[in-house]
Amino acid sequence: MQVYEIDGSKKKEIGVPDAFSAEVKPELIRRAAIAENTMTLQPQGHYVLAGMQTTARYYGAMNSYRTGRHMGVAIRPREKLGGGRQGKVKRIPSAVKGKRAHPHMVEKTIIERMNKREYQAALLGAIAASAGASIIVDDKIEGIKKTKEMVKTLGYLNLGKELEEGRRKRLSSGLRRVSRARHYKKSLLLVVNKGGHAVSAARNIPGIDACTLEGITVSMLAPGGKAGRKVLWSESVIGNIMSVVSSMSLGTQAKYLKAR
Repeated sequence: MQVYEIDGSKKKEIGVPDAFSAEVKPELIRRAAIAENTMTLQPQGHYVLAGMQTTARYYGAMNSYRTGRHMGVAIRPREKLGGGRQGKVKRIPSAVKGKRAHPHMVEKTIIERMNKREYQAALLGAIAASAGASIIVDDKIEGIKKTKEMVKTLGYLNLGKELEEGRRKRLSSGLRRVSRARHYKKSLLLVVNKGGHAVSAARNIPGIDACTLEGITVSMLAPGGKAGRKVLWSESVIGNIMSVVSSMSLGTQAKYLKAR
């Protein structure tokens, strides 16, 4: 593949590793992206006595005291008041401040596990799916410190279209549009060998993500499980892809997922 200077001029041609020709399995990539998403979820639970700490009690026996039978009053758990009176209905889900009908359970399994080899295959497949839209640039790009310099460099590399797509705001579909929240399309991914100034400069640009090779994930390469994202690689990353990916698993990449 052709290597470019940061000013857009051609530098040289280099060979690419086997990752760029790996087998692409869309189903595996989509499952890996979902598994990564579950790693960012937080377990939820509820207080066992929530909505139950009240004087209300259910009287169900026939002809018992305070049952409400033959009084035109629904037989429900009611507060105990003085003089044998009954108060408001409590405890049941339909009551005001009653317990929740279907609370979150701590025992629920929310994390989807994935075999190490399967995850690596999904990662290599996502890299291969983006091979046709990949650009390799000189390592000088890792020394860019300012966002405006990064924007200028991307323009030299004929990535102006990706910059425009990233700036385009769009509303979420469905009921979420009520909040008027804006979202930006993920257009370009920058992968560098060492984290530093380039990552900070690029991530401030709407629609553009930046990460190190060690922090790369399937979700970065295939947002939403859809492979084929345009990727900008620094030259030194290319020779290390296979060795770094061979040591990755869903567990090792979890810390990078939670940090975003």
